[in-house]
Amino acid sequence: MIGNLGAWEVILVFLVVLLLFGAKRLPEIGAALGKGIREFKGATRDIQREIESSTDAPADKPIDKPTDKNST
Repeated sequence: MIGNLGAWEVILVFLVVLLLFGAKRLPEIGAALGKGIREFKGATRDIQREIESSTDAPADKPIDKPTDKNST
């Protein structure tokens, strides 16, 4: 089952979509929907990699205290 929808609700939604768009347009709509989902997943993966790479970067080096050249 999808989310909180039962089997009958999914069938009803499918029938309404079939009536609205027709049988010939359903494969086109499905392909476009699949392509959109793939692009969205790819974009979220890229953003996640970017965030992980920015957190993995080493922190700035601490500033060393200047040494006194006069002391040996």
